[in-house]
Amino acid sequence: MDPKRIVADGYDKMAERYLAWSDLRPSATRLRYLALALELIPAGSAVLELGCGAGIPMTAALADGRTVTGVDISSTQLEMARRNVPGATFLQADMTTLAFDAGSFDAVVAFYSLTHVPRDEQAELIGRIRGWLRPGGVFLASLGADDEPGDVEPDWLGVDMYFSHFGAKANRRLVERAGLIVERAEIAVEPEDRHDARFFWVVARAPTEG
Repeated sequence: MDPKRIVADGYDKMAERYLAWSDLRPSATRLRYLALALELIPAGSAVLELGCGAGIPMTAALADGRTVTGVDISSTQLEMARRNVPGATFLQADMTTLAFDAGSFDAVVAFYSLTHVPRDEQAELIGRIRGWLRPGGVFLASLGADDEPGDVEPDWLGVDMYFSHFGAKANRRLVERAGLIVERAEIAVEPEDRHDARFFWVVARAPTEG
């Protein structure tokens, strides 16, 4: 089983269905955290979005007055994102392989994407995110709320899809051990394909200099 290939192939196959199911009718929680991101990330900021999907509504809103780099593992999702948000920069990549200079971004956001990353790779990724942030930079993300070592859910929106994550307490420790200061954290329940899903939402900052 190659988790990264399962995720890429799955989102390639169901890109249009996911757009209609989620992106075009975002949940109240998604909209609440998008509004919070827009409030916390000032105009003129450099923003990295991990798992940008088709670019609606998150990337499009963030790109209004900000410089956004969107990353996704799905080529089909990125084709849609480039059409939907022509003012942003997009990269097709496995987010765990990304390399940026230290202090490249004012904010890093990840909406519903980190739970597709094998959990044994998440601590290193969050540590690298900390390095990419400028002093006082914002990290806003949804992580897993429950323990899932790694499994493929069959027929998730019509495709096989891989999920992996720690529980909320362990995920908070990952963020804090990376050197980020947690400002807000909560578990939120959202409707999914066949059942509700729980996410652990975190807002944290890189320490300011001095």
